[in-house]
Amino acid sequence: MTQSPYDSDLDRNPANFQPLTPISFLARAAAVFPTQIAIVHGDLRRDYAQFYARSRRLASALAARGIKRGDTVSVMLANTPAMLECHYGAPMTGAVLNTLNTRLDAAVLAFTLDHADAKVLIVDREYSAVMKAALALASVKPLLIGYDDPVYDGPGEILGEIDYEAFLASGDPNYAYAPPPDEWDAISLNYTSGTTGDPKGVVYHHRGAYLLALGNVLTGDMGRHPVYLWTLPMFHCNGWCFPWALSVVAGTHVCLRQVRAGHIYELMAEHGVTHLCGAPIVMSTLLGASPAEKRPLKAAARFFTAAAPPPQAVLAAMKEAGFEVTHLYGLTETYGPAAVNEWREEWDALDGPAQAEKKARQGVRYCVLDDLDVIDPATMEPVPRDGETMGEVMFRGNIVMKGYLKNKHASDAAFHGGWFHSGDLGVMHKDGYIQLKDRSKDIIISGGENISSIEVEDALFKHPKVRAAAVVARPDDKWGETPCAFVELREGASATAEELIAWSRDNLAHFKCPRHVVFGELPKTSTGKIKKFVLREMARKL
Repeated sequence: MTQSPYDSDLDRNPANFQPLTPISFLARAAAVFPTQIAIVHGDLRRDYAQFYARSRRLASALAARGIKRGDTVSVMLANTPAMLECHYGAPMTGAVLNTLNTRLDAAVLAFTLDHADAKVLIVDREYSAVMKAALALASVKPLLIGYDDPVYDGPGEILGEIDYEAFLASGDPNYAYAPPPDEWDAISLNYTSGTTGDPKGVVYHHRGAYLLALGNVLTGDMGRHPVYLWTLPMFHCNGWCFPWALSVVAGTHVCLRQVRAGHIYELMAEHGVTHLCGAPIVMSTLLGASPAEKRPLKAAARFFTAAAPPPQAVLAAMKEAGFEVTHLYGLTETYGPAAVNEWREEWDALDGPAQAEKKARQGVRYCVLDDLDVIDPATMEPVPRDGETMGEVMFRGNIVMKGYLKNKHASDAAFHGGWFHSGDLGVMHKDGYIQLKDRSKDIIISGGENISSIEVEDALFKHPKVRAAAVVARPDDKWGETPCAFVELREGASATAEELIAWSRDNLAHFKCPRHVVFGELPKTSTGKIKKFVLREMARKL
């Protein structure tokens, strides 16, 4: 490299370079807007000064128990103030936050705790039963902290040697935490698969979390002091990084344990909610509300949805109900949303079908993503921008994961050729907008959650009457997609759909179970491979 005057005596130093970390957003919000309401949860109102102090208490208490850089802090929490505090308190110690999917079964949770080598586990009382079972199966013995949310009035017990509030009380609200020595340090760990296949623990770094938080603010046009309703699970890609994004603009988090139409409308009307996110199931819930449940909204709310693009009828109904819907696209490996269907004003003049065609696209890259393209994985060359030639959607930039924890082989494959391979197949339109056409990994996205068809098939194969099984996505107005199972029975055996669905529910998390079962011979190629494209078409016609 040729040297120039700009390469001499202009080195990095503490005055001109600091590692990027989203922790800094909360520190600023507390300094500039200390009395601004940060968190609403039931009757609780907590301002930014309190939010920051409690997060530092958590960090102090964790550090006193020996938690340090590179340790994993796992949490099994609903959308609560404690979950928000963990997004700051854990990384303040240098630890890595692992938010557990509250819908998973004990076996997968045990596998996750062991693979992550969890040093601390914070458990909401609602999930005490499944976590007790998971801990009985797991090899690790983390420090166990119980969280008793006063808003929750259901069954369960407080696990652990200490209660969350007592644990925080032992910490220092003025704890002098240090920012990460390197912005490449891990900040969180999110799992995309269970015990089947390769473990996929997706590792985020501080730099990526910082940038996607800013990307959310810009993409969502969030302005100052937005009010965000938590209809998206915070365990899902760290709530698409919105726990950090809201601190950028000193916004208000309105916590929500359960997605119920009446309660959502009530909170939106009471607090003037401006933004919310969710899978198609959330839109279905809102549109299915009874007249008695609905409330007039003070202003139109921005609703961000991912997964399958919403049908035109749903978009029209959401607009009439007072929501402006924006379609996003991304993966766990890209910190959540990394592409947006950026709507152009000239498209407003199009008729309904033409607008629906535009809205079906996954869109263009976030401003904080360096590159997004549809590439032929064999040649690693971009496909023609004709809207017809299929290739694999690939990402490149600072909001792509560090890699998969303890899985170099999977990381190397995902980053082959200098791009992150999404596994999604799509086309590139001439205007630069991408559109998904299929999923090469046969992932089913139901209610915003990824379901591996292989995992469901494996559970069905274990039934003594099943000879072969193939699972594909079936379109669903409420969930976006649901698993549909095609089953060949053993010779002379008989079974009912209800029997196999019940079997699945005994062996899988309930949201992964097939909703429909079709019996018959599976279509196969000459080499014996199941023709899933035929089954997908059959599922669509059911």
